Amino acid sequence: MLELLDLDKRIDKETYRKVYPELEVQLGECQRQLRAAGIPVVVAFEGWDAAGKGTLINRLTQTLDPRGFKVHVVQRPSQNERFYPWMWRYWNSLPATGDITIFDHSWYHRVLSARFERQVSPMQCDQAHNDIVHFERQLADTGVIVVKFWLHISRQEQRRRFKRLLRSPATAWRVAKHERRQHKHYDEWLEAAEEMFQRTSTGHTPWHVVEATQGRYTRIRVFETLVDVLQRELKRRAEAPKAVLVPMAEPVDSPTRQQTILDRVDLSLSLSRDEYEEQLDNLQQRAGQLQNRLFLARKPAVIVYQGWDAAGKGGNIKRMTAGLDPRGYEVVPIAAPTPEEKAQHFLWRFWRRVPKAGHVAIFDRSWYGRVMVERVEGFCTEEEWQRAYREINEFERQLVDFGAVIVKFWLHIDQDEQLHRFEARQNTPSKQWKITDEDWRNREKWNKYKVSVVDMLKQTSTTFAPWTILEANNKLYARIKGLRTVIAAWERALKDAK
Repeated sequence: MLELLDLDKRIDKETYRKVYPELEVQLGECQRQLRAAGIPVVVAFEGWDAAGKGTLINRLTQTLDPRGFKVHVVQRPSQNERFYPWMWRYWNSLPATGDITIFDHSWYHRVLSARFERQVSPMQCDQAHNDIVHFERQLADTGVIVVKFWLHISRQEQRRRFKRLLRSPATAWRVAKHERRQHKHYDEWLEAAEEMFQRTSTGHTPWHVVEATQGRYTRIRVFETLVDVLQRELKRRAEAPKAVLVPMAEPVDSPTRQQTILDRVDLSLSLSRDEYEEQLDNLQQRAGQLQNRLFLARKPAVIVYQGWDAAGKGGNIKRMTAGLDPRGYEVVPIAAPTPEEKAQHFLWRFWRRVPKAGHVAIFDRSWYGRVMVERVEGFCTEEEWQRAYREINEFERQLVDFGAVIVKFWLHIDQDEQLHRFEARQNTPSKQWKITDEDWRNREKWNKYKVSVVDMLKQTSTTFAPWTILEANNKLYARIKGLRTVIAAWERALKDAK
């Protein structure tokens, strides 16, 4: 594609003086409308070194209200960022509702600079293309406008600009080892860019390739493109019907739903107190030893607890952590999202809490709220919770690709046992804080939640992050099985890492 571009495109000064000021006015108006509509925007600039990204971003920010944008300059990952999945830093840089984030280089660093500096393997580079498509689609699906620019110049033009920069000590530093290497391997970079366009230019986030030989032409083209994209999106969304939030309907009796995976769980499984005490200490010590080995191997671990109200998640977590070093794990309790969190993709708040390499994150409830509570209560649209199955699997796949060990528990009890525990909490003064009116309301929706749980288990139990059902009518049995499951998963991961 790039070889077909006319890099000699120019705009004369007179035309530029007529057109450019009006584009600045239009772009400023777009920003105000985006703020009023609560629409976030991501603008990513990629392209050749010395193609003019810095100058262009400077002109762009002079046009915008500085209270409504941020600029992120992406270089090689910092020492801290290397301890997290590679997309972590980009999730943490996303704009708030109505704001604009401008990236000088972006997540494409991994398939361009990191690729040529051999910081990633060919397999990792291939996977990065897939991760990028998933990331951008998730942003677009949640309402973020993503605009991507590639500033293109010829090899000869790049050489000319490098020579001009080298003439002055004030600018010579901008032509360093990386820039020289890129110029030397221009054709290989060109091939990588072409592959990048083919794999990541999609209907929701297409690439805009800009001929960047002349500054005036480049500015007009970028500003025109931005104004066009933003105006079209503002109009489309203003005319689109408002999403309707509808609580889940009572499930209809069906022969196909009479025997589900939950109905086949043997809730009679139990342990005596003596058997429990005999096993507990040894298992907790073993978990602590494995935690140390995970730290030395720099392998992160994620443990997810989901289950019925009063199923024993808190007690299970307490026994799970008793033998662990508190400096190396964090328990993350998940409640209803805050207004700030609601303004982002639903996975945003979980990306911010993923464990760094060698550490353990234990989630007391998790990202599965989207396909259970939010689905049942009508806090999201059907399209959103249906889409979430795929997005969750993509999220967990990226964690596993980074080296994380994921263990997911569904703590299962029957309705009679739940009622018994509710009444016990209500009648015990020291435990009354554990029971709320919401718990009783949720109990009335047992059948709805059961349908959502079964669908969740089917859709998101993968080879890389399978679900484990803990038979939790007997708390002692569930705690021991949980410890054994985590220990087995950590042992396998450490063995595979050798």
